[in-house]
Amino acid sequence: MKALVRYGKAFGGYRFIDVPEPVCKDEDIIVEIKAAAICGADMKHYKVENGSDKFNSIRGHEFAGEIVKIGKDVKNWHVGQRIVSDNTGHVCGVCPSCETGDFITCPEKVNLGLDNNRWGGGFTKYCIIPGEILRIHKHAIWEIPSNITYEEAAVMDPICNAYKAIAQRSKLLPGQDVVVFGTGPLGLFSLQIAKIMGAVNIVMVGLEEDTKVRFGIAKELGATHVVNATKEDVVSRCRDICGRDNLGLVVECSGANIALQQAIAMLRPNGEVVRVGMGFKPLEYSINDITVNAINIIGHMGYDTTSWRNALRLLESGAIQVKPMITHRIGLSEWEKGFEAMANKEAIKVIMHYDCD
Repeated sequence: MKALVRYGKAFGGYRFIDVPEPVCKDEDIIVEIKAAAICGADMKHYKVENGSDKFNSIRGHEFAGEIVKIGKDVKNWHVGQRIVSDNTGHVCGVCPSCETGDFITCPEKVNLGLDNNRWGGGFTKYCIIPGEILRIHKHAIWEIPSNITYEEAAVMDPICNAYKAIAQRSKLLPGQDVVVFGTGPLGLFSLQIAKIMGAVNIVMVGLEEDTKVRFGIAKELGATHVVNATKEDVVSRCRDICGRDNLGLVVECSGANIALQQAIAMLRPNGEVVRVGMGFKPLEYSINDITVNAINIIGHMGYDTTSWRNALRLLESGAIQVKPMITHRIGLSEWEKGFEAMANKEAIKVIMHYDCD
């Protein structure tokens, strides 16, 4: 079968190659991939060549499909079920995170479809769900409700991520305002969760290139205002919209240092920043205002079983919308077109289907 794979441990190294089909052992499940989505974590390797010839992994950690084979010891799943993976391939099972079901923060966690794993992910035809994870983490996969498509299920990862960031990590109350930095899937799902939770003003902050596609989708999904940080004074504009006392939560999905600085500046006293995005540059400004104004900065990573259970129900009910965010559908063989559309911000979510038979 064909697969989009990574080579080397350094950034970069994509190749589209032939790989062997996975072998199903006694506790394993084999899934035929029906839809796989490109994530920002995949984009960081695009057009970066690391020069390595050492195989790393089959990529694609946002995927959904149909069970086509099960090992003889598998009891809770059967051939023909439609499933979505939370991309967990391995955890230790004994650390404080595992003890509380917060498997994504296990120090030993290995993701299906991300770096340095031996099982592979969804950018191919068949993916293995290893039996070892199903022994420890029973909800590493979920059955897809009948009214949810494979394409919608494939992006459950960012939906659950946004759900936990706001519904589980923050103290957002109905009637407050929310500012969301970043117009990618995490930002757009965050604004939908904020709307569900009763936020009044939901302000989406992006850049000039977001005016082409993403600002329009943000308004369709419930943003009451959009702010172009390339041309506008972000802090002043958000304060004008929200007033002095109403902005209790900023969800920072961009990872940009300037966004964190602006979030701290615009929040009311005792407000919160949930930092979803990641950046790698050191801060070059004082954060004393978080002390002076008693602001909480909350580090956020991923989701847990509660996030998946509740977010899946919201998607099933129609409260969360995915289809407006799927801007491109392509065959896996055309993967470079999808990555290019993401890089140019012409796309929000690109769904790839296996087309190599």
